[in-house]
Amino acid sequence: MSEPLTTLYVGIDVSKNSNQVCALNFESKKLINSSFKNNQEGAQELESKLVELCIKNDLKDIIIVLESTGVFSYHIANYLSTSHALLKFDVIVYVVNAKMVKNYAKSYIDTSKTDPKDAFILADFARVGRCKELTPYRGSQRLALQRLTRHRKHIVDMLNKEKQYVISNIFIKFSEFNNKEHDYDTFLNCFTNTAVEVLLKYKTIEQIVKTPIDKLTDFIIKSSKNRFGDPKEVAATLKAAARASYRLDKAAYKPVNLAIASSLRLIDTFEKEIDEIDKQIEYLVLGLDNSNEYKSLLSIPGIGPIFASGILAEVGSFKDFDDDSALAKYIGLSWKKDQSGKYDSENTPMQKAGNTYLRYYVIEAANMVKLYVPEYKEYYQKKYIEVKIHQHPRALVLTARKLVRLIYTLASKEQLFNPNKSN
Repeated sequence: MSEPLTTLYVGIDVSKNSNQVCALNFESKKLINSSFKNNQEGAQELESKLVELCIKNDLKDIIIVLESTGVFSYHIANYLSTSHALLKFDVIVYVVNAKMVKNYAKSYIDTSKTDPKDAFILADFARVGRCKELTPYRGSQRLALQRLTRHRKHIVDMLNKEKQYVISNIFIKFSEFNNKEHDYDTFLNCFTNTAVEVLLKYKTIEQIVKTPIDKLTDFIIKSSKNRFGDPKEVAATLKAAARASYRLDKAAYKPVNLAIASSLRLIDTFEKEIDEIDKQIEYLVLGLDNSNEYKSLLSIPGIGPIFASGILAEVGSFKDFDDDSALAKYIGLSWKKDQSGKYDSENTPMQKAGNTYLRYYVIEAANMVKLYVPEYKEYYQKKYIEVKIHQHPRALVLTARKLVRLIYTLASKEQLFNPNKSN
């Protein structure tokens, strides 16, 4: 525990090219108020300045606060938290999100908006003891995990985009292939092994129509590894869909087939990359300090290692938030009030100013939790039938908001999910 009178309080306002630094003693006297380059040379200069300052003023501890600015704050936070030159001064580094400092900054409303002022507020935030309940920066482990969980979302987004894109080409080639309006719904999913084999083998619709039913049945058995109960019926379904489909001009089939084959290769590559990334995520998350919070998340049915890792990589520690409402705002799962008299709009827009990656993992987690926890399944269904438009996305984000309350309560208290308790 640092002693206030012998502690140096350092605020760093980070930008891509420079770090504005303000250092205070407990009496709020500015000992540093300078800009340093945001590179190795600038970090070394700041490091030397802090050592010199602590020796000169007989200071024993250093508390450093930075506002989270994505990748720009990583290097300086990591450098200072692992500095050998600063080890003898018991350095603690905190990387805080902007909302934590915002309310405190309101007391300086009469000060103009400048970088030195922001650095001073961060230093003073530490000086008055606002960091006591926060988790110190553990850069290397968390950043490594966060890079992978964010990259995973990036690949998933590209995968989904490619799937949506190829479906349009599949429709051009085979308009009734995945049409749920008809009885033949065997190929509603265009990306099963059997569906992919059909799309790649048969270059035109007429080839399917003219293929004898027995030969087509044999193909279905082989491509599906005999997983269909009645492969002949599946073959007949495929023929019926082909007969009902539009015909293309012969010249159009080749480019469409090339585009479909290219997209399917990309989809296969993306899926393999996601599998490999998942393995690395499960390995990396085991090295985090806040393993009890991770175990709390894993205890919730439907939340596995990947979703738990994605959530934890963005949150850091649930103890950094005052309550589940503060966490929900950080995620972006809060709503603006759209009310007139006694009427509440069913289309109240969600505020999406929060953490995009965290929102993705929480919503995906909610989508799974509703399959395993009856309370969440019932809640989702209740919200689904309340409106006539946007039913699934609305019900899902509301279920996600309910889940935020649960994961905050369990993780902040390091408790495990109790299926017999109301959540």
